[in-house]
Amino acid sequence: MSIDPAAQLRHELRTPLNHIIGYTEMLLEELEPGSQLDLAAGLSALRGDARQLLALLNEVLARGHAGPPDLAAARGTLGPPLERVRAAGEALRRRAAEAGAGALLADLDRIRSATGRLDELLGPGGAPSAPEDAGAGVSAEPGAGQPAARRGVILVVDDNEDNRDMLARRLRRQNYEVLTAAGGRAALTALAGTPVDLVLLDVMMPDLDGYAVLERLKADPALRDIPVLMISALDELDSVVRCIQLGAEDYLGKPFEPVLLQARIGACLEKKRLHDQEARHRRALAELNQTLERRVAEQVAQLERLGRLKRFFSPQLAELIVAGGADDPLKTHRREVTVVFIDLRGFTAFAETAEPEEVMGMLREYHAEMGRLILEHEGTLERFTGDGMMIFFNDPVEVPNPAERAIRMAVAMRDLIASLAAQWRKRGWDLALKVGLAQGYATIGAIGFEGRLDYGAIGTVTNLAARLCGEADGGQILISARVAAAVEGLIDAESLGPLTLKGLARPVPTWSVRGMR
Repeated sequence: MSIDPAAQLRHELRTPLNHIIGYTEMLLEELEPGSQLDLAAGLSALRGDARQLLALLNEVLARGHAGPPDLAAARGTLGPPLERVRAAGEALRRRAAEAGAGALLADLDRIRSATGRLDELLGPGGAPSAPEDAGAGVSAEPGAGQPAARRGVILVVDDNEDNRDMLARRLRRQNYEVLTAAGGRAALTALAGTPVDLVLLDVMMPDLDGYAVLERLKADPALRDIPVLMISALDELDSVVRCIQLGAEDYLGKPFEPVLLQARIGACLEKKRLHDQEARHRRALAELNQTLERRVAEQVAQLERLGRLKRFFSPQLAELIVAGGADDPLKTHRREVTVVFIDLRGFTAFAETAEPEEVMGMLREYHAEMGRLILEHEGTLERFTGDGMMIFFNDPVEVPNPAERAIRMAVAMRDLIASLAAQWRKRGWDLALKVGLAQGYATIGAIGFEGRLDYGAIGTVTNLAARLCGEADGGQILISARVAAAVEGLIDAESLGPLTLKGLARPVPTWSVRGMR
């Protein structure tokens, strides 16, 4: 949106008066109460004359709003109040110098300069001067006496040095951290490298006007949420509407009322604070969701692993393994174990003559009772096939007295099956439990392929337990010499001498367990 020369001239005419009023107000604010009363009275009178001059200037500009203002006609209207402003400014400067108020002279010089600039514009051939160099960059000097507590970072963007100075000083006095930029491009550079809470943006700037800066801010995802308050002496309604449409929070005309400016800035910063708080909450929620998703995935994986492990181990042991309290049992390792092999004498003949439903029903009852005893004694079920089961002790977690646990479980199984066999005989099923126990080293770990892994033990000890089970009669528990030595004081056993077992090269010393002592 281009700005026509007439609008540019109206902007230039108001700017010096903005400076006169603004610096006068700041000088009044900075005077200590009760001190230099004559200077305070003079400054108040100067501010009143400047405001009267601004009101007259606005009337002149309103009459020529459709085109360039008639400066020759305006000179007659504006000349007398302008002269009063000049005289009051000069008088104040002399009194300040005489009173030793050197701190006031710099601002009084700025008032003198602004008065001279307005006089030039209203004189013959008056026209806007060349703009300042807007590429001067960004300033962030804190200003003298700035309190330590920070309320927010505000970027002031204006190509006019006095405009920047007045705004920056006023804001720093209110404890804001202030950055200044002398043009649109410098503002974008500053925003790209420094976090800012609010931008006070002039409309008319030579290198990149306020509209273009606003458009670029709102098009940038990283900057679009920074509130922008437009401050300009340009008062055309089209300019105000365009800024609001482009995303500005508000539009404040120059000269602005300090109280109104403070209220607008406070509202913008509060909105930014709430937006930032919401953004932090969204980020925290997103991080929490990611954490929850990760934990759910981990827990699902743990549950799947726990389900696989419970096929072989007690629930407590499976949970201990998943929680990291035991080594991974599926990794190949070597350990001394006590192996128990059981099956039912007469099962083959029973399965050939009984109905399949009867076989399945009997196996469910048999497996349920044997499984309960395995868990009670903390055994590890390696596998079961029909009526045959292989259980071992001391893996995956080492336990004290594995042979004792194994023999106590075997005796409990024999006693339980004896009571079940009495009921089975009433149905015509002649079944009895046979048990073989051996102790020795085995290689243990996962056996199978991806998607179908089993937990297994390989070694002579497993073969020996199976052969002893096969040699036993119904209701008999046969144990190897190493098991007998480990539980010698706990059992009532009979030596059967060396037995020649299938698959073993030499006879094996064997004992038959009658019961526990």
